[in-house]
Amino acid sequence: MGLMRLLPRPGNRPEPSGDAVPESTPEPAPEPVLTAVPEPLSRPDVEGRAVTRVIALANQKGGVAKTTTTLNLGVAFHEQGHRVLIVDLDPQGNLTMSQGMNPDAIERSMFDVLVHRIPISDVIEHREVDIAVASIDLAGAELALSSMIGRERALEKALVEVRDHYDFVLIDTPPSLGLLTINAFVAATGVIVPVQCEYLSLRGLVQLENTLAMVRENLNPHVGVEGIVATMYDGRTLHSREAIEILEENFGDLVFRTRIRKTVRYAEAPVKGSSVLKYDPTGPAAEAYRELAKEVLHGAEAREHA
Repeated sequence: MGLMRLLPRPGNRPEPSGDAVPESTPEPAPEPVLTAVPEPLSRPDVEGRAVTRVIALANQKGGVAKTTTTLNLGVAFHEQGHRVLIVDLDPQGNLTMSQGMNPDAIERSMFDVLVHRIPISDVIEHREVDIAVASIDLAGAELALSSMIGRERALEKALVEVRDHYDFVLIDTPPSLGLLTINAFVAATGVIVPVQCEYLSLRGLVQLENTLAMVRENLNPHVGVEGIVATMYDGRTLHSREAIEILEENFGDLVFRTRIRKTVRYAEAPVKGSSVLKYDPTGPAAEAYRELAKEVLHGAEAREHA
């Protein structure tokens, strides 16, 4: 069942003609709107070591808590003993600011990694977790990369240097489906889609899957949606509850059971340059991301027993 069945466009369906296919001819089954990751992400390599999971946090709509989810999910993994790198691929630099750094004062950033091919280790800062920082220069990265051969693989190649040093690499992407986001999809083993619990946020999932389909066909055949996380959820409103129902009816087990509820704590924590897990470690906001981390770690098994 596709998303567009629940979000119809009246008047766009063609009227049947005299040349219509006979009723006895079955129609082909509709393609699913989102394609899940085709195989387990924690599979061991040939020597028995766990393969690093590179997860892109993506949604072309802004303001859906991509940055909040990238940071707090990463810190939750770190709390459980995992080695974590978070990558700020958004020219706004909100992830960098969320760890107490000023993007305007950073001399070398992910722009230099992607465009000038400096080692990514040169732009990694050690905070609550390791973070590859962004600066305002990143706004010019897409234009600078556009003339380069292999421009879609710049991030994938940069991560080779440090990939074995981490269990998780989480990539915060810009609110677009441009070249920076494509780089994240090419480097990723899976994608997590934060979706605000609003009607208009759901429609963008179709465009995101179209982009992922092109990446799978041409650049990274293994990337798919690992899960959808509902953010800014307010259980007191009918609109939020209906948005959850639409997500679950259309995408089933791809929707994480954890709901990231609205709270001022998510806005307060970055002011202090910290994650919500450090800012309010025993509060419900921190617990929500710990629960989400368990779901991501254990996949379908955790969802079945939640």
